[in-house]
Amino acid sequence: MSGINEGIEAAKQPARQATPAPAKFDTVSSASDLKSRLDWGEPALTIIDVRDRDAFNEERIMGAVSMPSEELVDRAPETLEPNRDIYVYGDSDELTSQAAMQLSDAGFKKVSALRGGLPAWKAIGGTTEGRVR
Repeated sequence: MSGINEGIEAAKQPARQATPAPAKFDTVSSASDLKSRLDWGEPALTIIDVRDRDAFNEERIMGAVSMPSEELVDRAPETLEPNRDIYVYGDSDELTSQAAMQLSDAGFKKVSALRGGLPAWKAIGGTTEGRVR
């Protein structure tokens, strides 16, 4: 009977943390950081794929928006809010960093370069969409 009472008493104690906390926003993020935010259910973010349209159509992070790097500076101000959290990824970390810098220079306040891009996203089991699955 004491085992039952101990279980009841343990259940009465407040949980330390019933749900996971979302990842902190930073100028460079890992795929795990982004996945944590999505798993947490935070809708106030945008994922931008700066690769060419063929690569985007082939496979992309679920929910990503296509803005090839050569169109980024022209299209972003027309379609994105300057205070929204933006995650950017491309074919390489260098291209990703350049795109993030372009968005920051264009007045976007919260831009994060997704380190490792699509391969890193897939390595942690992130959901993708497109022709390849």
